[in-house]
Amino acid sequence: MKKIYLVRHCKAEGQEPEAPLTGQGQEDAECTIVDFFEDKKIEIIVSSPYVRAIDTIKPFSKFIGREISIDERLKERILSTAELGDWLIKLEQTYDDLDLKFEGGESSNEAMRRGLAVINELIELPATNLVVVTHGALLSLIIRHYVKNFGFNEWKQMKNPDIYCLEVSEKEITVHNAETNYIG
Repeated sequence: MKKIYLVRHCKAEGQEPEAPLTGQGQEDAECTIVDFFEDKKIEIIVSSPYVRAIDTIKPFSKFIGREISIDERLKERILSTAELGDWLIKLEQTYDDLDLKFEGGESSNEAMRRGLAVINELIELPATNLVVVTHGALLSLIIRHYVKNFGFNEWKQMKNPDIYCLEVSEKEITVHNAETNYIG
């Protein structure tokens, strides 16, 4: 069975691409993430290009001596390039209408497609234990593809960091929270 671990980055100081991890985020990257993955026999690590995502997995990558592959398609979902005072309400609407799109942004379906393109490519590789580091909104949309009732409320409950496991067998693909075995 192939396992693709989907990681939401550790706590960061902001939302811009160059935002660093907070002190707690760095501690979680060095302890929580390394401890979780140290016995998982990870063969491939792929990350969003954003600093907070790379820095989330960098201590583990150094620990096992594996390079981090950067994939632009794993960057955070852009809700809008316009200032949205009610952005949380707008975001919730995009979980109800997956084709809803705001100025300069991408719909949930568009973001989901680019995230799933990465996942589908990884599924085709011979490696059996992989890590993908991305952001909450995109991660929730990837999960939603497999678990239809995973939506806005589940996104709101996600932590920094959070780890989900996509298990791929010949018969099916399942997703669960890697720490609790629960989803939805």
